[in-house]
Amino acid sequence: MMNFIALAVVFVGVITMGFVFYANFEFDQALRGRILRVSQPQMARIEGPQHNIFVSLCIFIGFFIVRSGLLSFRTIDETRHTLRSAGLRSDIALGLFVGIKTVLWVGLFLMGLSLARLAGLGLVATIGISAVAGIIGLLLPDFVLKFRRNRFLKRLEAGLAEALDMLVICSDAGLSLEAGLTRVAADIEATHSAVAEEFKITNGELRMTDNASEALLNLGNRTGLDSLKRLGSTLVQTIQYGTPITQALRTLSSELREEQLTRFEERAARLPVLLTVPMILFILPCVFIIVGGPAGLTLMATIHHH
Repeated sequence: MMNFIALAVVFVGVITMGFVFYANFEFDQALRGRILRVSQPQMARIEGPQHNIFVSLCIFIGFFIVRSGLLSFRTIDETRHTLRSAGLRSDIALGLFVGIKTVLWVGLFLMGLSLARLAGLGLVATIGISAVAGIIGLLLPDFVLKFRRNRFLKRLEAGLAEALDMLVICSDAGLSLEAGLTRVAADIEATHSAVAEEFKITNGELRMTDNASEALLNLGNRTGLDSLKRLGSTLVQTIQYGTPITQALRTLSSELREEQLTRFEERAARLPVLLTVPMILFILPCVFIIVGGPAGLTLMATIHHH
């Protein structure tokens, strides 16, 4: 039993360290990219991706599995769409994700098998621990991708209202929709890079296609975010019916800010409920000790004296 608990602790520790390392790496990369874009914009544009040996190996394994036919076309399309909705639109994103899943699956399975054999566990326990470790390695990248996708969508929601206000200013100044998207994307790239990236992609699609409605609707379909879907639908309606784009964007921006304020109020209303358990576990015992401690000590001293 103690060996099983020790192995469980080891697995949890490895997974936690990996998740913390990934979060710190993502934060450092984002901070480095933001500083580079502000200080040296020309270097930021020409700097290419740099991969170490592990990443290159994962990419090779991932694309080998994708091209081998082991995965169905539906699974590949769904995975690619999920990666794009999380902001991972590089050509190597699919191969890297599949490769990491494969490496973690095999690696944690072999790690669990080795630790179980070193601990001297039986055959059933060894197979069970190895299977659990393999399942963890297979599902862990999905949880990390889901976490990244939620964070990416929050970044989009946080900067969309400000971007719409700037787009309204560009429209009032007489700029066209394409020129306004270009200017807004350039101005907010240092503060809201996620929104700037979406605007750049939409602007590129508007220039390459004759169907502007499809390009604007793709603005929301790429991420599935309701706010971007509403923005795309609003722009399509202004183009089809000739309504003033400034008033539509100003109304949508006001609605988005009201929704943000409502979400903040909901989160603030949840604080008393969330503080109940910490208060019972940590604050109330201290209060009881301070209030009843002297009386308890006096009572113990009296009993001991008698």
